[in-house]
Amino acid sequence: MENTIELEILGLSSNHSQSGSFTLVMGELEGTRRLPIVIGMFEAQAIAIEIEKIIPNRPMTHDLFKSFSSNFNFSIDHILISDMREGVFYAKIVCQSSVKSVEIDARPSDAIAIAVRFDAPIYCAQKVMSEAAIEFSEEDQDNKESVSSKKKDAPKSKTSSTENSLKDFSLDKLNELLDKAINNEDYERAARIRDEINRRN
Repeated sequence: MENTIELEILGLSSNHSQSGSFTLVMGELEGTRRLPIVIGMFEAQAIAIEIEKIIPNRPMTHDLFKSFSSNFNFSIDHILISDMREGVFYAKIVCQSSVKSVEIDARPSDAIAIAVRFDAPIYCAQKVMSEAAIEFSEEDQDNKESVSSKKKDAPKSKTSSTENSLKDFSLDKLNELLDKAINNEDYERAARIRDEINRRN
């Protein structure tokens, strides 16, 4: 698709700064950038259940959507994360039937939960990736496994109040903190630093 980048789901982790929310990390299929998106607990559960192929006792909302679409003979062609305004991501579900194609507005979390059920590709507009993605170097990729194993055993360190207030840092310091967060695979913090940098540009 023109002016879009195909993504894959890389991980899902609990968001320690916002109780009851999770950080969904998307990555370029052919690139090194990562796109962290904060989502709700229900949507995180819906995505995780499908990825792990767990069958719930009763259909969840996204399963119901799939049953509904199957019975009315339309499918999901693809998902597009189309825009980001004031830190909020927007998405479209592109539905296809034998006679027409329709775009439906959706939250990215719902759209992705539906995409994994239909095995539909997930795309992101280049503009959104340019504004919101975090660069992940080849060196970081090589160190990914060793960093991940260390993180599993290491206790979470408490962030100081000074560090929490990103507004107090200079742009140079924010970029330095961003590199550190990426190296530690702390995408949640990297996303907050990225948003602060974007606000100043």
